[in-house]
Amino acid sequence: MASPFFFFFLLHLSLLAAATTTTLDVSSAVQKTLDLLNPTTTSLQQQQLHKTSNSSFSFTLHPRSSIHNHRHHNYEALTLSRLARDSHRVTSLTTRLEFALAGTNKSDMKPVIDTDSMIKPQGLSTPVTSGISQGSGEYFARVGLGTPVQSYYMVIDTGSDINWLQCQPCSDCYQQTDPIYNPSSSASYAPLSCGSTQCGSLEITACRSNTCLYQVSYGDGSFTVGDFVTETVSFGRSGSVPKVAMGCGHDNEGLFVGAAGLLGLGGGVLSLPSQIKATSFSYCLVNRDSKTSSTLEFNSAPPANSVTAPLLRNTRMKTYLYVGLTGISVGGRPLSLPPSIFSVDDGGRGGVIVDSGTAVTRLQSQAYNLLRDAFTSQARNLKPADGFSLFDTCFDFSALTRVAVPTVGFTFAGGKTLSLKPENYLIPVDSRGKFCLAFAPTDGALSIIGNVQQQGTRVGYDLTKYVVSFSPNNC
Repeated sequence: MASPFFFFFLLHLSLLAAATTTTLDVSSAVQKTLDLLNPTTTSLQQQQLHKTSNSSFSFTLHPRSSIHNHRHHNYEALTLSRLARDSHRVTSLTTRLEFALAGTNKSDMKPVIDTDSMIKPQGLSTPVTSGISQGSGEYFARVGLGTPVQSYYMVIDTGSDINWLQCQPCSDCYQQTDPIYNPSSSASYAPLSCGSTQCGSLEITACRSNTCLYQVSYGDGSFTVGDFVTETVSFGRSGSVPKVAMGCGHDNEGLFVGAAGLLGLGGGVLSLPSQIKATSFSYCLVNRDSKTSSTLEFNSAPPANSVTAPLLRNTRMKTYLYVGLTGISVGGRPLSLPPSIFSVDDGGRGGVIVDSGTAVTRLQSQAYNLLRDAFTSQARNLKPADGFSLFDTCFDFSALTRVAVPTVGFTFAGGKTLSLKPENYLIPVDSRGKFCLAFAPTDGALSIIGNVQQQGTRVGYDLTKYVVSFSPNNC
């Protein structure tokens, strides 16, 4: 008869295995890819904006695929399109950071807005569809604007400050889901003067007939140009905030097809949280292949038992929301990373930002290589597959319905660890069972926690206590 010690040893091994592996539901993930491609199952269920508490505001939040008809015939093509868009997004973020660190300021800039070529009556045209969207914009909020209130789908972006939407008359407007905003139909629309505080806070601006003009350019060559104005922003039945500064874009090229514009959730003075004096905001990103929605909330209390981390600020780049990441674990074992690999140096380089617009988490090459090697070492029982686009670590799960995979976790300053769900780091790239490790290396110093790793988790930013909170399963 086996001894009690033997049974204890088996129990110990079993608990250890449970701590180092988790189960990925392969069949459910593949079914979502099939449902997404079926036009009879992808119609958006309209939901009303709602109030979450006596002092908080809320927008509904939808994945891009439920708003915009992607027109891809298979999931592999859709994934390639998403990853191409994602690469442009990362380029945009890193380019903007390098520009800020170079020390260029407004007084050094040459005028970039040609006021003589701005919108003219003969330039009016029916909105046209631009080419494939090179902007990010994976999640859309349903936002009320103007008086009377009209609702618009707007991209949420934690990597930007300037709020803007497409406006009539259009010199060049891309295709969007809602009718294009018409300033003449809103009693609360008001242009900003060139001497206004908001106009002075713009990085790139010009003046025409004492009206403030704005331009926002993105790293892929996309841009929006128009009048800088104020408008009332409404949060369903929970109230509204007047005189929020935003761009009224008459020339918008290469941007967020499907959305009316963008909500900037960054750390600068012109972002929506700053302008409405929010003490906090949070969002939960549903699976982007899902038809469900969640919420973007302002001034709501974080859920109990959240994993918390320091919210850090880079004095050279106030827009980006940095988090105090200190380590990564695979299979319950921490990677042997240099202590400074995720720190911001004295020149403002490095660090880790949490970004709603980037899909795939980017890690410095050294950190990525250690993560990949640890994962593949512990996943030798999984059938490997060829790489796919920016992914070099993929697996063939076509013969499986469920599979045990190594765990992955983020450890933050203060010692708390966020254990990622398997669908946050192993994602399908086609509908045949090919899954890839959803991380990628970057040659730059900046690391980015993307929205694939955030899906299913409420991410909150306490702007007074400088804390980021992660609350799994709180969509």
